[in-house]
Amino acid sequence: MHSLPVFLRLAGCPVILTGEGEAAEAKRRLLERAGARIVDEADQDACVAIVSDGDEATAKRLRARGILVNATDNPDLCDFTLPAIIDRDPVLIAIGTGGASAGLAKALRQRLEALLPAGMGALARTLFDARSAIRARWPDASDRRRAIDAGLSPGGSIDPLAEGSADRLAGWLAEPDRMHLSRLETIRLSSHDPDELTLRAARLLGEADRVYYHADVPGEILDRARADAARILAPHPPGESEPGLSLWLVMAD
Repeated sequence: MHSLPVFLRLAGCPVILTGEGEAAEAKRRLLERAGARIVDEADQDACVAIVSDGDEATAKRLRARGILVNATDNPDLCDFTLPAIIDRDPVLIAIGTGGASAGLAKALRQRLEALLPAGMGALARTLFDARSAIRARWPDASDRRRAIDAGLSPGGSIDPLAEGSADRLAGWLAEPDRMHLSRLETIRLSSHDPDELTLRAARLLGEADRVYYHADVPGEILDRARADAARILAPHPPGESEPGLSLWLVMAD
């Protein structure tokens, strides 16, 4: 990755904003939505700055003070970039291109906006409020994660892309378990390119507890697995499936 995506909590924090005109006003509105306290360049407490006109001298001066800088239209002087944002409070989806094309980020945001229900934020809040009930229903952390994954999967009881999912959470908690306690799936890869993964393969990689893989499977494919999934190099698939979802990745003949 060229950058590490993060979400900054700026409520009440001083943030330097320089420049004038439409670009500066757009950045001001964004900072105000995040609750930031906008200050000028002289402020000594600020650790974040947006140079809305991309002025090189200003950006370099602020960076020399150890301040993280975003310089509009000047990616070489940016410590961070500002993504296109889809807001389903408290769900935030950020789309960035590393400063390569704000237009592309905007186009992707507009496409995704049409796909994501307005009630997605309500589902997030309902899940938060139900944390104790979810822990009581599935005391084991691994079982709990698998149950949540199943509920949120396409067509699941609380599928986040379906309208009214928040209203179905109580019913999901009362459902009998349909999880496979032990499951091994084989994925035969037809390409070394991760962008050519099938939808099924991409979904399984995102859900797997552990990934067994042959030596010829490229790291770019393994990177698509859950970050906390175990990755196990093996000459052949495991003889016995362990609890949860295990995958065997091998290149197709």
